[in-house]
Amino acid sequence: MKNTEHVSPQAADAPGRTVAVKPRINSVARAINIMLEIAGSDQGLSAKEISERLEIERQTVYHLLHTLSALRVVTRDEHRKYRVGLNVGMLSAAFRRQFSAPIYLHPIVSALAEATGETCYAVGWCEEEIVTLAVVHGVNAVASAEVPHGQYTDAHARASGKLLLALAPLSRSYEYLQRRYPLSPRTGKTLTDRAQLEAEFRCIRADRFSMDDEEFEEGVCCMAIPLEGGHSPYAIALSAPAERMRAQKDDYLQLARRIARGDISPPTKSRSNA
Repeated sequence: MKNTEHVSPQAADAPGRTVAVKPRINSVARAINIMLEIAGSDQGLSAKEISERLEIERQTVYHLLHTLSALRVVTRDEHRKYRVGLNVGMLSAAFRRQFSAPIYLHPIVSALAEATGETCYAVGWCEEEIVTLAVVHGVNAVASAEVPHGQYTDAHARASGKLLLALAPLSRSYEYLQRRYPLSPRTGKTLTDRAQLEAEFRCIRADRFSMDDEEFEEGVCCMAIPLEGGHSPYAIALSAPAERMRAQKDDYLQLARRIARGDISPPTKSRSNA
């Protein structure tokens, strides 16, 4: 009989990641969660740290790490910390090939980046998750933080996340916020009260754009504009240092709206870092 069982999201998945409860092979789920936990760390993790974080017995962790190491998807460094292995590069390359944005999004993002000099990106709904689909880095001397492709957390603290949630059907936004992701504070400015967030959603629906005023990261502000007036599941956004965003907000908003409408033609050869 196969080793399958119902595993709750809280028990099987790393913090911040939620999946549907369904029968699955527990050892596979644990191995993947170990990989995700290692991938989410900056300096790698020891077997003890993995065991404590995922609440898995140390001996089981050692067995799984040995298997993952043999497959070269994790590796252990001189400090006995486990990091992602070389074969993860193949998975990353496949992800970028297969999980790509609709072809028309890249030129739009490139046009916004070229017009503003800021880091710009496109986000959208995919399988009931909000994901980053395309990224073009800015050329301004002082740039905002890196925007990772695919990975997306704390939508309630991001301009693009708030925009998509505000324009989504009520059932979708409720499911996303109530059952999947808590309103965790990222900074002192993050909206963590549901009533306040709903009030902001009403403003976003009326204004047809969204701002993040250092709510996701201190010193960084973001702006997001819907495509097709909000009827599309996609949005474009730009990220900039807070002082520059506040000084250029009106100009950036006008440019973003014109580009979203198609009033400004994309560059002949679009830049893309996605």
